[in-house]
Amino acid sequence: MVEAPPRDIPWRGIIYGMNGSLNRVAFSATLHCLTGCAIGEVLGMVIGTALGWENWSTVAISVVLAFAFGYSLTMLPLLRAGLAFAAAAPLALASDTLSIAVMEIVDNTVMLLVPGALDAGLDAILFWASLAFSLVVAGAAAFPVNRWLIARGRGHAVVHAYHGHAH
Repeated sequence: MVEAPPRDIPWRGIIYGMNGSLNRVAFSATLHCLTGCAIGEVLGMVIGTALGWENWSTVAISVVLAFAFGYSLTMLPLLRAGLAFAAAAPLALASDTLSIAVMEIVDNTVMLLVPGALDAGLDAILFWASLAFSLVVAGAAAFPVNRWLIARGRGHAVVHAYHGHAH
């Protein structure tokens, strides 16, 4: 017989049986969120740079795409679990908005602060190195946010029950 997780600590139910810790779950949630953000961010930066857009236009499309891909990656397991789109969308919004927002603020701030990063061409190491660095910094900034949310039964904890696998 399997013993139930303690009820007084919200995140315990998430990692119960995973031999994990709050930090491990928060790290996994951060990587999950960073994946969606990175797809959208890179795509937006590539589009804006390739088309020669102004920095703020490039940042805007990157942010929109980062949120779109971030929410999409969260919603896929929910939709596969049988939830209707109308039920899955609010769960994705509730679980990922703060994490994605932190990542986007940090990521785009770094890209704007690196001299010439957004003006460098797609063939320039400066562009790609700055983008990779900004994503690493953004993930590091979002980790404590995700940890804080999960510890309170929020953030990624909201959608975890619907996932077919452990994060």
